[in-house]
Amino acid sequence: MSNKVASADSILTDNSEGMNYLANIPRRIVTLYIPLFIITVILIFPFYWMGITAIKPNEQLLDLDTHSPFWTWNPTFDHIRALLFETDYPNWLWNTMFISVSATALSLVASVFAAYGITRVRFKGAEMVGGAIFLAYLVPPSILFIPLSTVVYQYGLFDTPFALILTYPTILIPFSTWLLMGYFKSIPYELEECALVDGATRWQILTRIIVPLAIPGLISASIFSLTLCWNEFIYALTFITSTENKTVPVAILSAFTDGDQYRWGSLMAGSLVGTLPLVILYAFFVEHYVSAMTGAVKE
Repeated sequence: MSNKVASADSILTDNSEGMNYLANIPRRIVTLYIPLFIITVILIFPFYWMGITAIKPNEQLLDLDTHSPFWTWNPTFDHIRALLFETDYPNWLWNTMFISVSATALSLVASVFAAYGITRVRFKGAEMVGGAIFLAYLVPPSILFIPLSTVVYQYGLFDTPFALILTYPTILIPFSTWLLMGYFKSIPYELEECALVDGATRWQILTRIIVPLAIPGLISASIFSLTLCWNEFIYALTFITSTENKTVPVAILSAFTDGDQYRWGSLMAGSLVGTLPLVILYAFFVEHYVSAMTGAVKE
């Protein structure tokens, strides 16, 4: 007994010594504050560059020898005003939101059923099926868009939002299924066994036990899918040709590019406004996103 107490005391001592390493201010600055500062600057700098470019006058954007590229003393909102009131940007933003939300909802429903069947029904070869689904996520979209374009054209969906709504799940379902598989495995199976003993059906177990407990995982999969749809470029460029049906990533590139001349102010304003919905979404649900990703990685 005394040996166990001594070993426990030694473990506590070792942990305290490890934490005491950061008690020294110079060590804390070198190992904690400086790396955090560098990472923060790297992450925030693209948003700062978009913001400062969006409010710069055109003459400052073209004359970098006279004006500083990192700051302006004469900000203007002409680029943002032209973006919102002189183009179809609000319509492009609506198209992006409608397509992203629809594709995310469709993919989430399919992923829930797939993940539940693989992790809880326990059929033969379930693990192999789960691995095959995740391997499908590794297939580059640049390879799939050529055969998918033929299918979309033959079904009469070309140049419609449904062309993207029905093709985006091909890249969303594999990862969402893998993520939900890891989260479903963290839910105790005893809860399901008790429900089966009480006479509950698989559908009741899924809708009343598994799904409510897996809300963080569902939020994480939804954020991932929505982000991927929101920023997707290849499929949106291939399947949509009319200006009124385009999404933001494709539309701003074609609308604010005149040959080899780029209207950087409007381009950056469109990029900045287009990222705000995702930034707000991450700000509200970042804790659920991290917890679900951690659960998936553990499994």
